[in-house]
Amino acid sequence: MAGEWSRATGRLGAWRPDQADADQVLDDIAADHVRVLHRTLRADPSAFGLHEAVCTAGERLASALGALSEAGPGGADSTDTFLARFTGEVGGDGGTLADAAVRRAAASAAQRLLDHLEADDDSTAGLSGLAGDLLCLLYRWFFADVVAEFLRAVVAEQVRLAVPLPPALDPEDRIPEWIAGHVLRLVPSPCEEAAYLSAGSYTAEAGVDGSAGPLPEIARTLVPRSAGRVLGLITDDGEEAA
Repeated sequence: MAGEWSRATGRLGAWRPDQADADQVLDDIAADHVRVLHRTLRADPSAFGLHEAVCTAGERLASALGALSEAGPGGADSTDTFLARFTGEVGGDGGTLADAAVRRAAASAAQRLLDHLEADDDSTAGLSGLAGDLLCLLYRWFFADVVAEFLRAVVAEQVRLAVPLPPALDPEDRIPEWIAGHVLRLVPSPCEEAAYLSAGSYTAEAGVDGSAGPLPEIARTLVPRSAGRVLGLITDDGEEAA
């Protein structure tokens, strides 16, 4: 698979912001990196230690969702304190490239949550337990951001070593943004799973509309599927990828 990564890197090295259809080309290069990552992991699911790191972090994330369902990110915590605490609890302290991507994804997802609450312009938002829809967003953001942050690191290293670009041309921010947005659709929602399992019962409505309901545990059971889908090991129909 080294040739696949070199080919994708070469495409990035040839990209320039003033070329025709530059944005579309860069989006296609981002998609190419996702495809190469998926093919690499299908050939060797243990590659980079990424699958194991994501699954382990997903378990920690489910536990963090349980705590956030009871007490949101506000309260006595400052924004910085919440970010540091959530990143530490979910991201762990491993030293591999995959572990670093997991920590950055945890920090990114937590910041997205805070930005979302701030955009609601509600001074009390996040002081009590988080609503189910926010828990589900946080869950999905994390898994999408893991892939984006891992490929950000890979792209940055490959660009620096093989095809260094002037800082003004550095596409390292644009590529992860595209990846996170498109990988997000692959992540199953614990809220939808709760509604499906409960078929409109009170439990499902509670989980979606406010209280914890079954969401933290459902989120935990979805971890293998979520990791498998974003890493290309499980197809859209739930089957293991060939």
